Amino acid sequence: MLIIPVKEGENIDRALKRFKRKFDKTGAMKNLRARQAFIKPSIKNRDKIKKAAYVQNLKDQESI
Repeated sequence: MLIIPVKEGENIDRALKRFKRKFDKTGAMKNLRARQAFIKPSIKNRDKIKKAAYVQNLKDQESI
C-alpha cells in the first residue's frame, strides 16, 4: 500500500500528484495489464531477443 504523508497546509493537488508519480514508479498498472492475457514463455523469449537485436542495431548505428 502506498502511503503519502500530507504536510500541514499542503495543497491536495500537489499530494495527489506525488501519489500518482509514486504509483507509476511501482509499475502496478503495467503488471495488471500484463496479467490480463497469458503469454507463452517461448514468445516472451522471442520478444526479448528481438528487443536485444534492436538495441544492438541502435548502438551500432550510433558508433558509425
